[in-house]
Amino acid sequence: MKLYDILKDLKILDTEYLIEELEVNGIAYDSRKVKPGDIYVAIKGYITDGHLYIHQAVEKGAKAVIVEEFVEERIPQIKVENSRVALSKISANFFHYPSKSMRVIGVTSTNGKTTTTFILDSIFQKAGYSSGIIGSVINKTGGSIKIADLTTPESYDLQEIFKEMEENKIERVSMEVSSSALELYRTSDIDFDIVSFNNFSREHIDQHGSFERYWEVKSSLIRNAKETSIAILNMDNDRVASLINDTKAEVVTFSINKDRGMIQCENVTLNKGRASFIVNIKDDIRLNNRIIKRNRFEVSLRIPGYHSVENAMMGIVIALCDGVDVKIIQEALKEFGGVERRFEYIYEDHFIVIDDHFANIKNINSTLETISDMEKNKVHIIYAIRGNRGTTVNRENAEALLSWKDRLGLEEVVATRSIGSVTDKDKVKDSEEEELKKVIESSELNLIVFDTIREAVDFTMKKVAHGDILLLAGCQGMDRGAKEVLDYISKAYPDYEKEALYSPLKNRITENLHQL
Repeated sequence: MKLYDILKDLKILDTEYLIEELEVNGIAYDSRKVKPGDIYVAIKGYITDGHLYIHQAVEKGAKAVIVEEFVEERIPQIKVENSRVALSKISANFFHYPSKSMRVIGVTSTNGKTTTTFILDSIFQKAGYSSGIIGSVINKTGGSIKIADLTTPESYDLQEIFKEMEENKIERVSMEVSSSALELYRTSDIDFDIVSFNNFSREHIDQHGSFERYWEVKSSLIRNAKETSIAILNMDNDRVASLINDTKAEVVTFSINKDRGMIQCENVTLNKGRASFIVNIKDDIRLNNRIIKRNRFEVSLRIPGYHSVENAMMGIVIALCDGVDVKIIQEALKEFGGVERRFEYIYEDHFIVIDDHFANIKNINSTLETISDMEKNKVHIIYAIRGNRGTTVNRENAEALLSWKDRLGLEEVVATRSIGSVTDKDKVKDSEEEELKKVIESSELNLIVFDTIREAVDFTMKKVAHGDILLLAGCQGMDRGAKEVLDYISKAYPDYEKEALYSPLKNRITENLHQL
C-alpha cells in the first residue's frame, strides 16, 4: 500500500525525508514486532516511550516512522500531535475501514459490558445473523474464537479483527468499549451503528486520575456518536441520563427502577435467583429507519441475579432498535446460560456455590442483594484481594461488603492473596491488603487471610453445610477458585458423577480448566 494512502486524512504537523510513493507492507506499534517494509508508530506509553526504540525498528526494516518528535534517523518521518490518534487513523486506512461493512454495537458501562455483549450475540444468532464479539473474554470473528488480552484491543489489532470479520461476512458485532480504549483513542475510527451506556459508578479511578476524568472518557462514546447512529441510555443512572441532550445520535431510553424511559421493565420477580419481568414499550418509538411498536411482553431469564435484569434490558432494547422480533428475543434470553464468573452457579446440590467477579461497588451490591433474597442457612465468602488496582478499590469493596453484613448474617470473611494464581501484573501489594484489613477489622467481622486460593477454599469448605451459600468473589485472583472448590467437593463426595460435577467449567475460556 502506498504511504500516501495510509496517511489519508491524518493531521500531519511536519515531515522529514518524506517519500509519498513509498510502498508500505504493514504497521507496527511495538518495535519488537517490526517486519521489513513496515511503518513504525512511536507511542509514548505509561511505562516507556516508543521513540526510544526507533533505531531498533529501523534496523528491523521499518521504511517510515510516525513520531511526536523528530529523531536523528535518516528515514521518512511523519510528525503528529498524538501518535495514538495517528495509529487509529492509519490502521483504519490500511484495512479500508472494515467496520463499515457490518452493524457494530458499542457497549459501555461500569458493570455488565461482557454479559450484555454475550446476550446480544445469543439474540443475533437466534435471529439468524452471523455474529462476532469483541471483549474482555473472547474475540469471536467468524473464523476463530480467541482469548482476549484486553477488553478493547489496540487500534491496529482492532482494525485487523474487523478485517477478519469482514472476510468472514460477519453481519452483527457486539463490542465492549472500555474507558481505557476511549481515552487511548483505540476506537476512534470504528463505525458504530448503535452505542449504549447502561450504568456508571466508581471504578478505574487510579487509572484515569479522577472520577471526573473517568466520566469524561466513558461518556465520550455517546457524546461523539454519529448522527445516523442510535444511542441507548439507562435513565436509572442520573449521570447516564444527563447525556440525552448531549449527543447527535437518535436516543432511545429505558428504565428499571424509575418511570423515566421510553421502554420500562416492570414486575420483576425472582425464583431461585432467576428473574422474570415485563417489558413495556409505552408508545411507538419512531427511528429514522424503523418504528418500534407499542407492546408489552414477558421475559424469563435463565441467568441469575438482579444485575442480570439490567444487562438483559440493555440487550433487549438494542435488539429492538436493530429490528429483531420480540419472540426471538424472548427465546434467546430463556436459553442464554450466562458468562463465566458473572454470578455463575457452579454447584447446586447440598449447598450453592456462586462464582462472581465482584468487580466494584455496584456489582458487589447487586450480587449481595440477590443472595440476601435467596433461601439459605448461612453465607460464606472467599474474597480475592484486588491487585494492581490501588488501595481505593479494595477499600470501597470492603466497605460495600460490610454494608451487607447484617442482612447476610456474616460472621467472618476469608480472603486470599491468590499467590500462584495471578500474573506479576495482578500481584497484591502490601498497601492493598492493609486497606482491606483496616476496613474489615474496624467492624465485628473476623478476617482470615491466606496466601493461596487452595488454602482459603480448604479452610472454608470445612464450614460449609447443607443449605448454605458459598460466594467466590473477586477478579483475576479468583479465576481459578471454582476449580479448587469442585476439586474439594469431588473428594468429599466421591460418588458424585465427575463429568456432571465439573460441567460448569467445561466451556470456560479464560482457563483450560476442563482438562482435569
